[in-house]
Amino acid sequence: MNDPRPEAYPHAEEEGGEGPPWHALDPDEALRRHDAAREGLSIEEAQARLERFGPNALKPPEKAGVLRRFLRHFHNILIYILVVAAIGTALLGHWVDTGVILAVVLINTLIGFVQEGKAEKALDAIRKMLSPQAVALRGGERREVPADSLVPGDIVYLQAGDRVPADIRLLETRNLQIEEAVLTGESVAVEKNTATVDAGADLGDRSGMAFSGTLVSFGRGTGVVVATGGDTEIGRISTMLGEVESLETPLVRQVAQFGRWLAGVIIVISAATFAFGFWVRDYPLDEMFLAAASLAVSTIPEGLPAILTIALAIGVQKMARRNAIIRKLPAVETLGSVSAICSDKTGTLTRNEMTVQALLTGAGEYGVSGVGYAPHGDFTRDGVEVEPTDAPCLEEVLRAGLLCNDAEVFEKDGQWVMQGDPTEGALVTAAFKGGLSSRREHEGLPRTDVIPFESDHRYMATLHHDHDGHGRIYLKGAPERVLELCEHQATADGREPLRADEWHAAMDAIAARGQRLLAIARRATTAEQRELTYGDVEQGGFVLLALVGIIDPPRDEAIAAVAECQRAGIRVKMITGDHAATARAIGEQLGLRGEGGTLTGQQLEAMDDDELARAVEDTDVFARTTPEHKLRLVKALQGNGRIVSMTGDGVNDAPALKRADVGVAMGHKGTEAAKEASEMVLADDNFASIAHAVEEGRTVYDNIRKAILHMLPTNAGQSLTIMMAILMGLALPLTPVQVLWVNMVTSVTLAMALAFERTEPGVMGRPPRAPDTPLLSGFLLWRIPFVAILLWLGTFGHFVYMEEVLGVADDLARTVAINTLVAGQAFYLLNLRLIHQPVLVGGELFRSRAMWIAIGVLVVLQLTFTYVPVMNTLFGTTAIDAGDWARILMFGLAVFLIVEGEKLVFRRMGWAGAGT
Repeated sequence: MNDPRPEAYPHAEEEGGEGPPWHALDPDEALRRHDAAREGLSIEEAQARLERFGPNALKPPEKAGVLRRFLRHFHNILIYILVVAAIGTALLGHWVDTGVILAVVLINTLIGFVQEGKAEKALDAIRKMLSPQAVALRGGERREVPADSLVPGDIVYLQAGDRVPADIRLLETRNLQIEEAVLTGESVAVEKNTATVDAGADLGDRSGMAFSGTLVSFGRGTGVVVATGGDTEIGRISTMLGEVESLETPLVRQVAQFGRWLAGVIIVISAATFAFGFWVRDYPLDEMFLAAASLAVSTIPEGLPAILTIALAIGVQKMARRNAIIRKLPAVETLGSVSAICSDKTGTLTRNEMTVQALLTGAGEYGVSGVGYAPHGDFTRDGVEVEPTDAPCLEEVLRAGLLCNDAEVFEKDGQWVMQGDPTEGALVTAAFKGGLSSRREHEGLPRTDVIPFESDHRYMATLHHDHDGHGRIYLKGAPERVLELCEHQATADGREPLRADEWHAAMDAIAARGQRLLAIARRATTAEQRELTYGDVEQGGFVLLALVGIIDPPRDEAIAAVAECQRAGIRVKMITGDHAATARAIGEQLGLRGEGGTLTGQQLEAMDDDELARAVEDTDVFARTTPEHKLRLVKALQGNGRIVSMTGDGVNDAPALKRADVGVAMGHKGTEAAKEASEMVLADDNFASIAHAVEEGRTVYDNIRKAILHMLPTNAGQSLTIMMAILMGLALPLTPVQVLWVNMVTSVTLAMALAFERTEPGVMGRPPRAPDTPLLSGFLLWRIPFVAILLWLGTFGHFVYMEEVLGVADDLARTVAINTLVAGQAFYLLNLRLIHQPVLVGGELFRSRAMWIAIGVLVVLQLTFTYVPVMNTLFGTTAIDAGDWARILMFGLAVFLIVEGEKLVFRRMGWAGAGT
């Protein structure tokens, strides 16, 4: 950490600039650097420094005005196309259609505006994390002062329950423990002291520092303020968050590219058709203007933005049912293109619930199954299940862990919850798994006295007496400390002399698995002893019962979800502030076995950008990371062409969450800052929900492509029909108002139904699509003109047949032509149940309820369009007979069979899915 405003300190220059960081200075030197004393600042000096340094608050960002932000959402090529469509329909006098199109424009703009407003709250959430009040030594007296009035050099008091008001170099501590998960992601409170540490120490290892925004969970402390406001660690994160640029989602980029391409095509075709008809065919100017406008309107997919929004909104609803709450609509589809997921460890891949996994006694090592605080699990030895009642050593350890303990584990609303220290909670749960009852054990061996855990002594001890007066002392604490107080070790036959070397070797082996270690011991005492002192404990003579290995294990569902992501071609990266050994052990259990092993934050700092770009591809586990490291890793993956999702719950995750293509925050244990910087919030804090969301995201993208695959051939078929009529000097087969009817009806019914399509088989068995893949590429560029030509042949051919062969009136020929076009679209919709696979196999044709409802609605609308007199008058249509309907339905069936045949050819040639 850099020293804040070093030029303001009187003695900074003596040390050559800024000098060492605060955590590398001893307390007295930190006071000298601030020209402060343990007696605190005078009120006058504090006021002078406040004017010099400014308030202890984070600077709010500059924001664009409401009107500017609103107007910014009109700057979109699809919005421009819709405005052109509205102008075209207005010029033709169709004001209802104009109103509908402008309503779509306004709705899309409002959605984007509201979502952006929510995203602006990220920095506000961080500012709210700062403590409103603080207790400082001013003018020789302890005073409660507003936290924003603290200045460097202030002496501040901390106690359990306080939120640390500034970055503080600790001067005195008494069993001080601080929860730093919001900054480091570490799941266990950190013990604090006044010791200096190496200048290059990671944030989580700076034991002599208390950081702004963190929470005091236990004990007391006093320190000198060394950084305030934007110069604190949380202030640096806020600054980083303000500087991080959010990236456009792949869908937004693709739609913009598609819109520009489509706009160019529309302008060229309309202008060329107008010029040909006016100068070559000598059509009247007003008639050609209407024809060109009709052509433009027929080409513009008016319903596409609405369908995009609805497809994304349906994805939001489906994801919400699977515990993934979407805050920003485009993130739904972006999830489908994710190729790398960077996940925090604690609470996401793990449950953030400490669990006993190993018990090493003198009789052997016992494994413990089960995860979290739910008392469901078994004990095994050498792979064979063991009952604690049949293993006296094991049962005694479980009893000791339950009695020498202040935590409570109980069931609430169907969930097992813990109150107290997480490590002690793990011991209570282990005892419950062994069939012990807390009430029964405390009644049988009531507690007489206790020595609470203190960091100076590194143990907790309790004194118990049974109802016959026999006394015993239970001791639990740091293994090194407990071993010093033991003379014997318990065995199946009683006890034997302690073999300390073997226990130390066992400690190293268990620690290598990433487990935290605890030792438990006992000693008999007299019936007369009713008080417990440090002297009683320090005299030693204890019998070592066991070493306990405790870890926050990975969720079972997270292990399965990681495997599913890997099958789907998605690389999962675990980025945590926890220790390397713990991270490595959890990574191995999750199946994260990158060639690069485990990299720490210090190793990342030593790498330049090119080295990091290579390392991030080979490495799946990163430990002891800071916010800068997380942000760098996300940028490196994006620089390698990956679409990145980042999960997190702490303030330290917010910059990387904002930079990632899809930021994912935790709903239960996540900070407001993390939620506001993210695009998605997990209601259950479970990594498995991300895998479900990726599946839904891929489904949404598939459905959007299906809608485009349906709309563009339809529009192109109409355009070809109008163009060919002009080229051949025939009457227009479709009038402008009839074109709008077809566009709006098919968009509202048929194409809209595709937004509700179910997930295609094998969607998680294919690799993520490349981020630079255009919305229309490969197979789609074949399918769209292929179907457009089929629809044109049927529509134009039927029109020419009616006019030239049968010699019917224009109204009848046009009515038949329109129904031919719509029938072709309806039958083609059935093909799109599966883009590449046959729909006549496995009942797939009948799996889509929305599709059949849409076709039913369309039939009613077309019958109304054809036979209701008012509609005949409005649209220039007339009734048709059974023979006409027979030809129309035969054409629709022909389209369906031809497209199914095309799928078969592509599959046999091995082209299905290629280039899509």
